[in-house]
Amino acid sequence: MTTMMKTSLIAAAAALALAGCISTTSYERPAAPVPASWQDASTAAAAAPLPWQQFYTDAQLRELITLALQNSRDLRVALLNVEQARAQSRVQDASLLPTIGAGVTASRTPGSNGAINNSYQAGLQISAYEVDLFGRLRSLSGAALERYLASVEGSRAAQISLVAQIASTYLSLRANEELLSLAEQTLKTRDDFYRLTKLKSDNGVASGLDMSAATSQVEVARASLAQQQRLRALDLNALQLLVGQALPQLSGGTAWNAQAVADVPAGLPSEVLVNRPDILQAEAQLKAAEANIAAARAAFFPSLTLTTSLGTASSELSKLFSNTVWSFAPQLLMPIFDSGRNKANLASAQAGRDIAVAQYEKAIQVGFREVADALAARATLAEQLRATQAQARADEDRLKLVDLRFRAGASNSLELLDAQRSQFAARQAVVQLQLARAQNSVSLYKALGGGWTQPQ
Repeated sequence: MTTMMKTSLIAAAAALALAGCISTTSYERPAAPVPASWQDASTAAAAAPLPWQQFYTDAQLRELITLALQNSRDLRVALLNVEQARAQSRVQDASLLPTIGAGVTASRTPGSNGAINNSYQAGLQISAYEVDLFGRLRSLSGAALERYLASVEGSRAAQISLVAQIASTYLSLRANEELLSLAEQTLKTRDDFYRLTKLKSDNGVASGLDMSAATSQVEVARASLAQQQRLRALDLNALQLLVGQALPQLSGGTAWNAQAVADVPAGLPSEVLVNRPDILQAEAQLKAAEANIAAARAAFFPSLTLTTSLGTASSELSKLFSNTVWSFAPQLLMPIFDSGRNKANLASAQAGRDIAVAQYEKAIQVGFREVADALAARATLAEQLRATQAQARADEDRLKLVDLRFRAGASNSLELLDAQRSQFAARQAVVQLQLARAQNSVSLYKALGGGWTQPQ
Protein backbone atom coordinates (compact mmCIF):
# COMPACT_ATOMS: atom_id res chain seq x y z
CA MET A 1 0.00 0.00 0.00
CA THR A 2 2.86 2.40 0.84
CA THR A 3 4.57 1.77 -2.49
CA MET A 4 1.26 2.31 -4.30
CA MET A 5 0.68 5.64 -2.56
CA LYS A 6 4.19 6.80 -3.42
CA THR A 7 3.67 5.87 -7.04
CA SER A 8 0.38 7.81 -7.15
CA LEU A 9 1.96 10.86 -5.52
CA ILE A 10 4.82 10.82 -8.02
CA ALA A 11 2.34 10.59 -10.90
CA ALA A 12 0.29 13.48 -9.50
CA ALA A 13 3.42 15.61 -9.03
CA ALA A 14 4.49 14.92 -12.60
CA ALA A 15 1.05 15.90 -13.87
CA LEU A 16 1.14 19.19 -11.95
CA ALA A 17 4.63 19.94 -13.26
CA LEU A 18 3.51 19.33 -16.82
CA ALA A 19 0.44 21.50 -16.25
CA GLY A 20 2.76 24.41 -15.48
CA CYS A 21 4.04 24.39 -19.05
CA ILE A 22 1.38 26.81 -20.31
CA SER A 23 1.60 28.97 -23.41
CA THR A 24 -0.24 32.24 -23.02
CA THR A 25 -1.02 35.10 -25.36
CA SER A 26 0.13 38.52 -24.18
CA TYR A 27 -2.64 41.12 -24.26
CA GLU A 28 -2.09 44.64 -25.50
CA ARG A 29 -4.87 47.19 -25.20
CA PRO A 30 -5.72 48.68 -28.62
CA ALA A 31 -5.16 52.38 -29.07
CA ALA A 32 -8.25 54.53 -28.55
CA PRO A 33 -9.59 55.58 -31.99
CA VAL A 34 -10.69 59.03 -30.76
CA PRO A 35 -9.11 62.51 -30.58
CA ALA A 36 -6.84 63.36 -27.68
CA SER A 37 -9.37 65.73 -26.09
CA TRP A 38 -12.90 67.03 -26.39
CA GLN A 39 -13.71 70.28 -28.14
CA ASP A 40 -15.65 71.50 -25.09
CA ALA A 41 -13.62 69.91 -22.29
CA SER A 42 -14.30 72.40 -19.49
CA THR A 43 -15.90 69.67 -17.36
CA ALA A 44 -14.55 66.33 -18.55
CA ALA A 45 -13.58 64.22 -15.58
CA ALA A 46 -14.62 60.88 -14.21
CA ALA A 47 -17.95 61.09 -12.39
CA ALA A 48 -17.85 57.59 -10.94
CA PRO A 49 -16.49 58.73 -7.53
CA LEU A 50 -19.65 60.82 -7.02
CA PRO A 51 -22.50 58.50 -5.89
CA TRP A 52 -25.94 59.13 -7.27
CA GLN A 53 -27.21 59.77 -3.73
CA GLN A 54 -25.08 62.93 -3.74
CA PHE A 55 -25.62 63.87 -7.35
CA TYR A 56 -29.44 63.98 -7.17
CA THR A 57 -30.73 66.35 -4.52
CA ASP A 58 -34.48 65.67 -4.82
CA ALA A 59 -35.60 63.34 -2.01
CA GLN A 60 -38.45 61.85 -4.06
CA LEU A 61 -36.12 61.11 -6.95
CA ARG A 62 -33.70 59.34 -4.61
CA GLU A 63 -36.60 57.28 -3.25
CA LEU A 64 -37.66 56.27 -6.76
CA ILE A 65 -34.11 55.25 -7.67
CA THR A 66 -33.83 53.16 -4.51
CA LEU A 67 -37.09 51.37 -5.30
CA ALA A 68 -36.01 50.76 -8.89
CA LEU A 69 -32.69 49.24 -7.82
CA GLN A 70 -34.64 46.88 -5.59
CA ASN A 71 -37.44 45.94 -7.99
CA SER A 72 -36.31 46.46 -11.59
CA ARG A 73 -36.67 43.25 -13.59
CA ASP A 74 -34.06 44.37 -16.12
CA LEU A 75 -31.50 44.90 -13.38
CA ARG A 76 -32.49 41.59 -11.81
CA VAL A 77 -31.81 39.83 -15.11
CA ALA A 78 -28.42 41.57 -15.37
CA LEU A 79 -27.44 40.41 -11.88
CA LEU A 80 -28.62 36.87 -12.61
CA ASN A 81 -26.49 36.90 -15.75
CA VAL A 82 -23.53 37.67 -13.49
CA GLU A 83 -24.36 34.69 -11.28
CA GLN A 84 -24.70 32.45 -14.32
CA ALA A 85 -21.37 33.60 -15.77
CA ARG A 86 -19.67 33.08 -12.42
CA ALA A 87 -21.01 29.52 -12.20
CA GLN A 88 -19.90 28.81 -15.76
CA SER A 89 -16.43 30.11 -14.91
CA ARG A 90 -16.26 27.76 -11.96
CA VAL A 91 -17.34 24.85 -14.19
CA GLN A 92 -14.48 25.64 -16.58
CA ASP A 93 -12.01 25.97 -13.69
CA ALA A 94 -12.99 22.50 -12.53
CA SER A 95 -11.51 20.99 -15.70
CA LEU A 96 -8.03 22.02 -14.49
CA LEU A 97 -8.21 19.47 -11.68
CA PRO A 98 -8.92 15.73 -11.85
CA THR A 99 -12.34 14.36 -10.98
CA ILE A 100 -12.11 11.61 -8.38
CA GLY A 101 -14.91 9.11 -7.99
CA ALA A 102 -15.56 6.26 -5.60
CA GLY A 103 -17.48 3.17 -6.51
CA VAL A 104 -18.15 -0.50 -5.95
CA THR A 105 -18.70 -2.95 -8.80
CA ALA A 106 -19.60 -6.61 -8.96
CA SER A 107 -19.79 -8.97 -11.93
CA ARG A 108 -20.57 -12.63 -12.62
CA THR A 109 -19.41 -14.23 -15.89
CA PRO A 110 -19.32 -17.85 -17.03
CA GLY A 111 -15.86 -19.33 -17.46
CA SER A 112 -14.63 -21.62 -20.26
CA ASN A 113 -14.81 -24.60 -17.91
CA GLY A 114 -18.45 -23.99 -17.12
CA ALA A 115 -17.81 -22.43 -13.73
CA ILE A 116 -19.09 -19.00 -12.67
CA ASN A 117 -16.39 -16.35 -12.13
CA ASN A 118 -17.17 -13.67 -9.55
CA SER A 119 -15.38 -10.31 -9.39
CA TYR A 120 -15.77 -7.57 -6.79
CA GLN A 121 -14.00 -4.21 -6.83
CA ALA A 122 -14.07 -1.10 -4.65
CA GLY A 123 -11.91 2.03 -4.72
CA LEU A 124 -11.16 5.47 -6.16
CA GLN A 125 -10.78 6.31 -9.83
CA ILE A 126 -9.65 9.22 -12.01
CA SER A 127 -11.01 8.96 -15.55
CA ALA A 128 -9.47 10.72 -18.58
CA TYR A 129 -7.92 13.65 -16.74
CA GLU A 130 -6.28 15.94 -19.30
CA VAL A 131 -2.91 17.30 -18.22
CA ASP A 132 -2.80 20.89 -19.45
CA LEU A 133 0.57 20.64 -21.22
CA PHE A 134 0.16 23.63 -23.54
CA GLY A 135 -2.34 25.76 -21.69
CA ARG A 136 -5.52 24.87 -23.59
CA LEU A 137 -7.63 24.35 -20.48
CA ARG A 138 -6.00 27.30 -18.74
CA SER A 139 -6.84 29.53 -21.69
CA LEU A 140 -10.44 28.33 -21.73
CA SER A 141 -10.64 29.02 -18.00
CA GLY A 142 -9.24 32.50 -18.57
CA ALA A 143 -11.81 33.13 -21.30
CA ALA A 144 -14.61 32.06 -18.95
CA LEU A 145 -13.25 34.38 -16.26
CA GLU A 146 -13.18 37.33 -18.66
CA ARG A 147 -16.75 36.59 -19.73
CA TYR A 148 -17.72 36.66 -16.07
CA LEU A 149 -15.97 40.01 -15.60
CA ALA A 150 -17.74 41.29 -18.72
CA SER A 151 -21.08 40.30 -17.20
CA VAL A 152 -20.15 42.20 -14.03
CA GLU A 153 -19.50 45.33 -16.08
CA GLY A 154 -22.73 44.68 -17.94
CA SER A 155 -24.64 44.75 -14.66
CA ARG A 156 -22.92 48.03 -13.75
CA ALA A 157 -23.93 49.49 -17.11
CA ALA A 158 -27.50 48.32 -16.55
CA GLN A 159 -27.62 50.03 -13.15
CA ILE A 160 -26.16 53.29 -14.47
CA SER A 161 -28.65 53.27 -17.36
CA LEU A 162 -31.54 52.55 -14.99
CA VAL A 163 -30.59 55.40 -12.64
CA ALA A 164 -30.29 57.81 -15.59
CA GLN A 165 -33.65 56.70 -17.03
CA ILE A 166 -35.37 57.21 -13.69
CA ALA A 167 -33.85 60.67 -13.30
CA SER A 168 -34.61 61.75 -16.86
CA THR A 169 -38.22 60.52 -16.68
CA TYR A 170 -38.76 62.13 -13.28
CA LEU A 171 -37.44 65.45 -14.57
CA SER A 172 -39.75 65.15 -17.58
CA LEU A 173 -42.67 64.51 -15.23
CA ARG A 174 -41.89 67.63 -13.21
CA ALA A 175 -41.56 69.71 -16.38
CA ASN A 176 -44.85 68.42 -17.77
CA GLU A 177 -46.56 69.13 -14.45
CA GLU A 178 -45.32 72.70 -14.62
CA LEU A 179 -46.43 73.00 -18.23
CA LEU A 180 -49.78 71.49 -17.25
CA SER A 181 -50.22 74.15 -14.58
CA LEU A 182 -49.26 76.83 -17.11
CA ALA A 183 -51.79 75.46 -19.60
CA GLU A 184 -54.54 75.51 -16.96
CA GLN A 185 -53.77 79.14 -16.08
CA THR A 186 -53.66 80.12 -19.75
CA LEU A 187 -56.95 78.37 -20.48
CA LYS A 188 -58.61 80.19 -17.59
CA THR A 189 -57.27 83.56 -18.77
CA ARG A 190 -58.30 82.99 -22.36
CA ASP A 191 -61.70 81.67 -21.35
CA ASP A 192 -62.31 84.85 -19.35
CA PHE A 193 -61.26 86.91 -22.35
CA TYR A 194 -63.55 84.83 -24.58
CA ARG A 195 -66.55 85.52 -22.35
CA LEU A 196 -65.71 89.21 -22.31
CA THR A 197 -65.40 89.27 -26.09
CA LYS A 198 -68.70 87.39 -26.48
CA LEU A 199 -70.41 89.87 -24.21
CA LYS A 200 -69.07 92.70 -26.35
CA SER A 201 -70.10 90.87 -29.52
CA ASP A 202 -73.62 90.41 -28.19
CA ASN A 203 -73.78 94.15 -27.60
CA GLY A 204 -72.38 94.99 -31.02
CA VAL A 205 -69.03 96.29 -29.71
CA ALA A 206 -66.75 93.44 -30.84
CA SER A 207 -66.53 92.27 -34.45
CA GLY A 208 -66.80 88.76 -35.77
CA LEU A 209 -63.03 88.76 -36.33
CA ASP A 210 -62.45 89.45 -32.64
CA MET A 211 -64.81 86.66 -31.71
CA SER A 212 -63.11 84.16 -34.03
CA ALA A 213 -59.66 85.07 -32.69
CA ALA A 214 -60.80 84.66 -29.07
CA THR A 215 -62.39 81.30 -29.87
CA SER A 216 -59.24 80.11 -31.63
CA GLN A 217 -56.99 80.99 -28.68
CA VAL A 218 -59.28 79.20 -26.23
CA GLU A 219 -59.12 76.04 -28.30
CA VAL A 220 -55.33 76.31 -28.60
CA ALA A 221 -55.06 76.51 -24.81
CA ARG A 222 -57.49 73.60 -24.41
CA ALA A 223 -55.43 71.47 -26.85
CA SER A 224 -52.24 72.34 -24.98
CA LEU A 225 -53.89 71.31 -21.71
CA ALA A 226 -54.92 67.95 -23.16
CA GLN A 227 -51.42 67.39 -24.51
CA GLN A 228 -49.79 68.08 -21.14
CA GLN A 229 -52.27 65.79 -19.38
CA ARG A 230 -51.32 63.01 -21.80
CA LEU A 231 -47.57 63.60 -21.41
CA ARG A 232 -47.86 63.57 -17.63
CA ALA A 233 -49.76 60.27 -17.72
CA LEU A 234 -47.12 58.76 -20.01
CA ASP A 235 -44.35 59.87 -17.67
CA LEU A 236 -46.11 58.26 -14.72
CA ASN A 237 -46.54 55.02 -16.66
CA ALA A 238 -42.85 55.04 -17.65
CA LEU A 239 -41.79 55.67 -14.06
CA GLN A 240 -43.95 52.83 -12.79
CA LEU A 241 -42.36 50.43 -15.28
CA LEU A 242 -38.86 51.55 -14.35
CA VAL A 243 -39.53 51.40 -10.60
CA GLY A 244 -41.08 47.96 -10.92
CA GLN A 245 -43.98 48.57 -8.54
CA ALA A 246 -46.77 51.03 -7.81
CA LEU A 247 -45.43 54.55 -7.44
CA PRO A 248 -45.40 56.20 -4.02
CA GLN A 249 -47.33 59.41 -3.54
CA LEU A 250 -45.45 62.15 -5.38
CA SER A 251 -45.73 65.70 -4.14
CA GLY A 252 -44.22 68.80 -5.68
CA GLY A 253 -40.52 68.23 -6.40
CA THR A 254 -37.43 70.43 -6.32
CA ALA A 255 -35.42 68.59 -8.99
CA TRP A 256 -34.99 71.52 -11.36
CA ASN A 257 -31.75 72.46 -9.65
CA ALA A 258 -30.40 68.90 -9.59
CA GLN A 259 -26.71 68.93 -8.80
CA ALA A 260 -24.56 68.76 -11.92
CA VAL A 261 -21.13 67.23 -12.31
CA ALA A 262 -18.64 69.48 -10.55
CA ASP A 263 -16.29 71.55 -12.71
CA VAL A 264 -12.84 69.97 -12.64
CA PRO A 265 -9.73 70.22 -14.84
CA ALA A 266 -10.14 68.57 -18.20
CA GLY A 267 -8.74 65.08 -18.67
CA LEU A 268 -7.80 62.86 -21.59
CA PRO A 269 -10.48 60.52 -22.94
CA SER A 270 -8.38 57.51 -21.92
CA GLU A 271 -8.51 58.75 -18.33
CA VAL A 272 -12.18 59.65 -18.33
CA LEU A 273 -13.72 56.80 -20.32
CA VAL A 274 -11.88 54.10 -18.37
CA ASN A 275 -14.65 54.24 -15.76
CA ARG A 276 -17.43 53.50 -18.26
CA PRO A 277 -18.61 49.93 -17.66
CA ASP A 278 -19.59 49.37 -21.29
CA ILE A 279 -15.99 50.00 -22.35
CA LEU A 280 -14.66 47.76 -19.59
CA GLN A 281 -17.17 45.12 -20.68
CA ALA A 282 -15.97 45.32 -24.28
CA GLU A 283 -12.35 45.06 -23.15
CA ALA A 284 -13.11 41.96 -21.04
CA GLN A 285 -14.77 40.36 -24.06
CA LEU A 286 -11.66 41.20 -26.09
CA LYS A 287 -9.46 39.46 -23.50
CA ALA A 288 -11.77 36.44 -23.63
CA ALA A 289 -11.35 36.34 -27.41
CA GLU A 290 -7.56 36.47 -27.00
CA ALA A 291 -7.75 33.53 -24.59
CA ASN A 292 -9.83 31.58 -27.10
CA ILE A 293 -7.05 32.04 -29.67
CA ALA A 294 -4.51 30.60 -27.22
CA ALA A 295 -6.79 27.62 -26.61
CA ALA A 296 -7.24 27.06 -30.36
CA ARG A 297 -3.47 27.15 -30.89
CA ALA A 298 -2.89 24.68 -28.08
CA ALA A 299 -5.16 22.19 -29.84
CA PHE A 300 -2.44 21.70 -32.50
CA PHE A 301 -0.12 20.14 -29.91
CA PRO A 302 -0.26 16.69 -28.28
CA SER A 303 -2.70 16.09 -25.44
CA LEU A 304 -1.99 13.87 -22.44
CA THR A 305 -4.81 12.18 -20.54
CA LEU A 306 -4.51 10.10 -17.41
CA THR A 307 -6.76 7.35 -16.17
CA THR A 308 -5.87 5.82 -12.84
CA SER A 309 -7.51 3.84 -10.07
CA LEU A 310 -6.65 2.64 -6.58
CA GLY A 311 -8.72 0.17 -4.61
CA THR A 312 -9.30 -3.44 -3.72
CA ALA A 313 -10.54 -6.47 -5.65
CA SER A 314 -11.42 -10.08 -4.91
CA SER A 315 -13.34 -12.97 -6.37
CA GLU A 316 -15.07 -13.38 -3.03
CA LEU A 317 -17.14 -10.64 -1.44
CA SER A 318 -15.93 -11.57 2.05
CA LYS A 319 -12.33 -10.94 1.00
CA LEU A 320 -13.00 -7.71 -0.91
CA PHE A 321 -10.68 -5.53 1.18
CA SER A 322 -7.82 -8.02 1.47
CA ASN A 323 -6.18 -7.35 -1.93
CA THR A 324 -5.00 -3.95 -3.17
CA VAL A 325 -5.14 -3.21 -6.89
CA TRP A 326 -4.17 -0.17 -8.89
CA SER A 327 -3.84 1.00 -12.46
CA PHE A 328 -2.09 3.91 -14.17
CA ALA A 329 -2.88 4.45 -17.87
CA PRO A 330 -1.55 7.64 -19.49
CA GLN A 331 -2.42 8.36 -23.13
CA LEU A 332 -0.56 10.81 -25.35
CA LEU A 333 -2.44 11.80 -28.52
CA MET A 334 -0.92 13.83 -31.33
CA PRO A 335 -3.32 15.26 -33.92
CA ILE A 336 -2.24 14.27 -37.45
CA PHE A 337 -5.35 14.53 -39.63
CA ASP A 338 -8.57 16.22 -38.53
CA SER A 339 -9.94 17.47 -41.88
CA GLY A 340 -8.86 21.03 -41.01
CA ARG A 341 -10.92 21.21 -37.82
CA ASN A 342 -8.16 22.79 -35.70
CA LYS A 343 -7.26 25.30 -38.40
CA ALA A 344 -10.91 26.27 -38.75
CA ASN A 345 -11.25 26.67 -34.97
CA LEU A 346 -8.16 28.89 -34.92
CA ALA A 347 -9.47 30.99 -37.82
CA SER A 348 -12.81 31.32 -36.04
CA ALA A 349 -11.09 32.42 -32.81
CA GLN A 350 -8.99 34.98 -34.68
CA ALA A 351 -12.08 36.36 -36.41
CA GLY A 352 -13.80 36.53 -33.02
CA ARG A 353 -10.83 38.52 -31.70
CA ASP A 354 -11.05 40.96 -34.63
CA ILE A 355 -14.77 41.36 -33.96
CA ALA A 356 -14.05 42.03 -30.28
CA VAL A 357 -11.43 44.66 -31.23
CA ALA A 358 -13.94 46.43 -33.47
CA GLN A 359 -16.59 46.30 -30.75
CA TYR A 360 -14.12 47.66 -28.19
CA GLU A 361 -13.12 50.53 -30.48
CA LYS A 362 -16.79 51.23 -31.24
CA ALA A 363 -17.57 51.35 -27.50
CA ILE A 364 -14.83 53.95 -27.05
CA GLN A 365 -16.10 55.99 -29.98
CA VAL A 366 -19.68 55.86 -28.67
CA GLY A 367 -18.51 56.90 -25.21
CA PHE A 368 -16.47 59.77 -26.65
CA ARG A 369 -19.46 60.91 -28.72
CA GLU A 370 -21.83 60.82 -25.73
CA VAL A 371 -19.48 62.88 -23.56
CA ALA A 372 -18.75 65.29 -26.41
CA ASP A 373 -22.46 65.79 -27.10
CA ALA A 374 -23.21 66.38 -23.43
CA LEU A 375 -20.36 68.89 -23.14
CA ALA A 376 -21.43 70.71 -26.30
CA ALA A 377 -25.02 70.97 -25.06
CA ARG A 378 -23.84 72.04 -21.61
CA ALA A 379 -21.80 74.86 -23.14
CA THR A 380 -24.79 76.35 -25.02
CA LEU A 381 -27.89 75.48 -22.99
CA ALA A 382 -27.05 77.93 -20.21
CA GLU A 383 -26.80 80.85 -22.65
CA GLN A 384 -29.93 79.74 -24.52
CA LEU A 385 -31.87 79.52 -21.26
CA ARG A 386 -30.66 82.96 -20.16
CA ALA A 387 -31.77 84.50 -23.46
CA THR A 388 -35.13 82.73 -23.38
CA GLN A 389 -35.77 83.86 -19.80
CA ALA A 390 -35.01 87.45 -20.87
CA GLN A 391 -37.43 87.05 -23.77
CA ALA A 392 -40.09 85.70 -21.41
CA ARG A 393 -39.67 88.71 -19.10
CA ALA A 394 -39.91 91.05 -22.08
CA ASP A 395 -43.06 89.29 -23.31
CA GLU A 396 -44.50 89.53 -19.79
CA ASP A 397 -43.90 93.28 -19.73
CA ARG A 398 -45.33 93.63 -23.22
CA LEU A 399 -48.48 91.74 -22.20
CA LYS A 400 -48.99 94.03 -19.21
CA LEU A 401 -48.62 97.14 -21.36
CA VAL A 402 -50.92 95.83 -24.11
CA ASP A 403 -53.48 94.82 -21.50
CA LEU A 404 -53.44 98.35 -20.04
CA ARG A 405 -53.78 99.84 -23.52
CA PHE A 406 -56.63 97.42 -24.30
CA ARG A 407 -58.50 98.38 -21.16
CA ALA A 408 -58.00 102.04 -22.07
CA GLY A 409 -59.25 101.41 -25.61
CA ALA A 410 -55.89 102.18 -27.23
CA SER A 411 -55.27 98.59 -28.43
CA ASN A 412 -57.56 96.09 -30.06
CA SER A 413 -58.22 92.52 -29.04
CA LEU A 414 -55.96 91.08 -31.74
CA GLU A 415 -52.92 92.86 -30.26
CA LEU A 416 -53.80 91.53 -26.82
CA LEU A 417 -54.23 87.96 -28.10
CA ASP A 418 -50.89 88.15 -29.92
CA ALA A 419 -49.18 89.33 -26.73
CA GLN A 420 -50.81 86.52 -24.76
CA ARG A 421 -49.70 83.96 -27.36
CA SER A 422 -46.10 85.19 -27.32
CA GLN A 423 -45.98 85.21 -23.52
CA PHE A 424 -47.40 81.68 -23.31
CA ALA A 425 -44.90 80.34 -25.87
CA ALA A 426 -41.98 82.02 -24.10
CA ARG A 427 -42.94 80.56 -20.73
CA GLN A 428 -43.26 77.12 -22.31
CA ALA A 429 -39.82 77.50 -23.90
CA VAL A 430 -38.27 78.41 -20.54
CA VAL A 431 -39.62 75.25 -18.89
CA GLN A 432 -38.54 73.08 -21.80
CA LEU A 433 -35.01 74.53 -21.71
CA GLN A 434 -34.85 74.03 -17.95
CA LEU A 435 -35.75 70.40 -18.57
CA ALA A 436 -33.16 70.09 -21.33
CA ARG A 437 -30.47 71.55 -19.08
CA ALA A 438 -31.34 69.25 -16.17
CA GLN A 439 -31.46 66.19 -18.43
CA ASN A 440 -28.15 67.23 -19.95
CA SER A 441 -26.58 67.06 -16.48
CA VAL A 442 -28.00 63.55 -16.13
CA SER A 443 -26.63 62.56 -19.54
CA LEU A 444 -23.17 63.93 -18.77
CA TYR A 445 -23.12 62.21 -15.39
CA LYS A 446 -24.04 58.92 -17.04
CA ALA A 447 -21.59 59.38 -19.94
CA LEU A 448 -18.71 59.90 -17.51
CA GLY A 449 -19.48 56.61 -15.77
CA GLY A 450 -21.37 57.95 -12.75
CA GLY A 451 -24.43 56.45 -11.12
CA TRP A 452 -23.22 53.07 -9.91
CA THR A 453 -22.90 51.84 -6.33
CA GLN A 454 -21.95 48.44 -4.95
CA PRO A 455 -25.13 46.40 -4.34
CA GLN A 456 -25.75 45.54 -0.70
